[in-house]
Parts: sequence; C-alpha cells; structure tokens
Amino acid sequence: MCGVCGCGDTKIEGHDHHSHVRHDEDRHEHEGSYQELNEYRSQHKRADEVHHHYPAATQVIIHHHHYYVGATEHQAHGHSHADQHSHAEAHYKHHHAHPHHTHEESTLDKSDNFKATRNEKNDLHYGGGEAGVHVPGISQRRLLKIETDILDKNNQLAKHNRAHFKQEKQLVLNLVSSPGSGKTTLLTETLHIIQADRACAVIEGDQQTSNDADRVRATGVPAVQVNTGKGCHLDAKMVHDAYHQLQLSKGGLLFIENVGNLVCPASFDLGEKYKVAILSVTEGEDKPLKYPNMFAASQLMIINKIDLLPYVTFDVDICIANAKKVNPYIKVITLSATTGEGMQEWLDWLKEN
Repeated sequence: MCGVCGCGDTKIEGHDHHSHVRHDEDRHEHEGSYQELNEYRSQHKRADEVHHHYPAATQVIIHHHHYYVGATEHQAHGHSHADQHSHAEAHYKHHHAHPHHTHEESTLDKSDNFKATRNEKNDLHYGGGEAGVHVPGISQRRLLKIETDILDKNNQLAKHNRAHFKQEKQLVLNLVSSPGSGKTTLLTETLHIIQADRACAVIEGDQQTSNDADRVRATGVPAVQVNTGKGCHLDAKMVHDAYHQLQLSKGGLLFIENVGNLVCPASFDLGEKYKVAILSVTEGEDKPLKYPNMFAASQLMIINKIDLLPYVTFDVDICIANAKKVNPYIKVITLSATTGEGMQEWLDWLKEN
C-alpha cells in the first residue's frame, strides 16, 4: 500500500468547464475536500441526492500535495506558517513546545524491530507484518494506522463519488494495468465504436504528460488529464475534481484510465462500479499470482494483444487459471485491440452493464 511513499504534486488539467480552486472574492471553495463532504452530509438529508454548485468557467490547474509521512505532526496540531515568526522558528517551537503527545503516539512511533521472514530457499519476504509492507524507521503499528487513516478518508470521498454516479445513472469503469498493456489503445478503439450510441468521457491518469488524454481527445471524446507527479495511483479526490470538469451527461459512460501500476491502485476505491484489469500476453501468465491484490479487486480481466500469441510464450489457459486462484469470480475476455479480434465480447459486456 503506497500511502507511506509520500505521493505528491498532482496536477489536473484539460477542460476548463469548472474551477475547483478557491475564489477569494466570494469565499466559495470547491477543492473537493473532506470538509466539503461533511458539508454535503449536513446540507442534504437524502444520501442519494448529490448537489454541487460550481463557479463560472475558468482555466484550471489543480495541485494536490499528499505528504503522508513526516507531515502528520504539523497536520495534527493545526500548525500554521502564516504567523509572523520565521519558518525555521516555527519548526523549532513546534518540535519542542508540545508536551501533550499521547502515550499511544509514542508507542506507535517505536520501532518494532520488524524482520523479514525467510523460506527454505532463503528468500526474504517483507510483507508478512501487520501492515503488509515495510518502511525503514516506521513500525508496523504506525504503518497500519497511516494506511487506515488514508484509506478511510479516501473511501469516504469514493462513497461520495459513487452517489454522484448513481444519481446520474453513469457507468464508471476503473481501467488498471501495468504500463504497456495496451489499455489506451483498447480505450480509444472502444470509444471509436460506442461514442455514437452513448455519451462518453475519460479521466486519464499518468505521472507526467498529457499524451494519453490527447489520444483520447483525438477520438472526439472529452478527457481530463490527471498528472500525479510522484504518485503511483489515482485517488477518489482526484477523480472527484476531474469528474466535475467533464460535465458528463446523464446515463453516460465514464472510463478512468489509472496510472500504469499493478500494486497501489488496487487499494484505492475511486467510486467506480467495476475495476477492469488489463493484461497483455507479453507480460507472462503469472501476473495474477505476482500481483494478487489487483486481480482479487477486479471484476473483469481482459487479456490483450492475443494477435501476438504466435510470437510469445504465453499460455492463456494457465493465465486464466491463475486469475481464478486469486479471484474465482473474475470474468475473463481475450481480445486484440489492434486487430479487433474478440472486441465484440468486450462491447457486449459494456452493453450488459
């Protein structure tokens, strides 16, 4: 779980329908914060009625800063650097003038001397602790608390997103894969076929560039690029902000193309109805066993690039069996986005859902 990696500097750009940055003139905020979620809950009695009032159109670039480790002390004390004292002085006073840290916090900060487990081949396994991950200098209990706090906040906003999508009768798919699986090609080919029958929109996630969003826009379908900087996944807040720029019509289909990564996106609910894992035949049939969390969290696995099967060592049946070991209920479709072979089954699945 990458909540401990210090993901940061996300930029959302693209269509300029809405601005979610602060407007000092009228003190109207739309950063999609969790405070907004609380306001939403207090102002709307029915959970299935979701309303947002967004300001006039402006050019928008939104930055998110997620410093999950190291910044928690400042956040916990509401420490502000807007005072007249210097930044350095603020840090000095902050670290030496707060005697109210609890015993629980001190215990969490203590190292638990975590050691990797070893198998008969003397291989090392660092995922066997409470947190399922190891970070030097941070105890398993602290990691577990960090992960719980982060995912709890994300899940609250994902629930908020899901209420939007349900109210608007929109089908939302979260496309996940490793880099180079062909998911952008699959997406653009799909859009060419279905956009005449149903309104579509795309949220594109990458660490840098707007290359994939530009490919989508070339099909005539609106897209918003989300650059995550050092971040290795999209989260519910990023999707919330990008979604409100798109103005997808009621009953539309929203594709979220996540950052190419088979690890971290598995943990972050975006509010989607289905998570679709895309695996190409060039990657090897053992991927579901190497990255089980992703395939366990997905409802559909697409095996892409089957036109390359004569040229690679890849057993489709073994790959499907491996996926079923991790997730007995996962549906599997094999296709080639390049040649079109198998595409009809994918299109039928979209219609059914």
